[in-house]
Amino acid sequence: MRGTYAVPYASRGSILGEAEAKALEQLIGSDGSLSAGSVRDRFEKRFREHIGTRHALSVTSGTVALELAIHLLDLKEGDEVIVTPQTFQATAQPLLGLPVSVRFCDVDPDSLNIDPATLKSLITDRTRAVLLVHYGGWTAEMDEIMAMTRDRNITVVEDCAHALGAMYDGRRPGALGDIGCFSFHSSKNITTLGEGGMITVDRDDWAERLDRLRSNEVDGDFSPARHQGLITGRELLPWMKYASSAYEQVCSHIRCPGTNATLSEAAAAVGLVQMDRLHGLVECRREVARRLDEVVARHPYTRLQQPRPGVRHAQHLYTFFVDGPPGLREAVIRALDVRGVEVQLRYLPLHLLPEWRERGHGLGECPVAEKLWFSQHVNLPCQPGLSDQQVDHLVAALDDVLRSEVKGLSCLSST
Repeated sequence: MRGTYAVPYASRGSILGEAEAKALEQLIGSDGSLSAGSVRDRFEKRFREHIGTRHALSVTSGTVALELAIHLLDLKEGDEVIVTPQTFQATAQPLLGLPVSVRFCDVDPDSLNIDPATLKSLITDRTRAVLLVHYGGWTAEMDEIMAMTRDRNITVVEDCAHALGAMYDGRRPGALGDIGCFSFHSSKNITTLGEGGMITVDRDDWAERLDRLRSNEVDGDFSPARHQGLITGRELLPWMKYASSAYEQVCSHIRCPGTNATLSEAAAAVGLVQMDRLHGLVECRREVARRLDEVVARHPYTRLQQPRPGVRHAQHLYTFFVDGPPGLREAVIRALDVRGVEVQLRYLPLHLLPEWRERGHGLGECPVAEKLWFSQHVNLPCQPGLSDQQVDHLVAALDDVLRSEVKGLSCLSST
């Protein structure tokens, strides 16, 4: 049970307080719409200005953001999509319902992001898109990736669920590729009351299509009707304004149906306040990570994540590697659990999930990701809601565990 841990893994990745409660109180006390109103418009404006894109469109979850982004790709049978294996299942899940070939690209052993060298070897004349994640808040090497995809007309979708608050050479994730998808789930760096998402794009036509898709409208090709009486032979009356499109337009092609993915005004109101908190929330995460790094760095058989200059880690996840004899990683995790530290490994490589194995994928496809996840990879709690006492406990427990497990190895090797 989560409550038995002195240092639980994050159920909330952000902090909510009086400012969010006041924003909700003001909204409830107003007479404005609680759906698709001015608060959502303000949240989207604030977000696109922060990211640096022409458009930011809010939706009901990060998963929905990814689904709609993949709709934009207009993929056809025989197309190929390259996907990182080291991510949550939502990144690639929409592709299971499409007649496309998915190629999983192995990861860099330090960042756990898609490896540019491996990516280059996987690109063919049929490649239409690359789906990547900025794992844990460390941005992928986007300049290299964009250099090899731009001239080939390959669309790059950034899954930025971990990366809000990160930086890449002075630019923000979500404005580095072609389409950015963000999550405001309860566990993420900011939240919009537990669920929510955002899609960032620069292209006006994509923004128009996304707006239709999220607004329960069909994504298709429409043109003006020759006359208003197209359906019944009668003119449109004033009180029929909500049916005006049926009278005024004809549809010549349907790409896909839309859905209701409208982020509520209440969620947007909380999102606006959370954007004010973002810098402080990320700095809390970075401080916890700094203290954990100090511990990991002084013990043998361990390896830190160390982004290059110019990359600012958002620390949605804290990751390090136990690079030692077989079984050491498991011993470290068990010992942390005994000391009240909850460990959750993020994530089983996608190509090993049963649904992807059913599609022909399996062990050996991404050997770096597999080796790291099965024998070296460790994630520790890093959320800003941890108390000072919990952080102290976490740091002390990690130090004690690494010391005692390495000492045990030394004793075994001397006998």
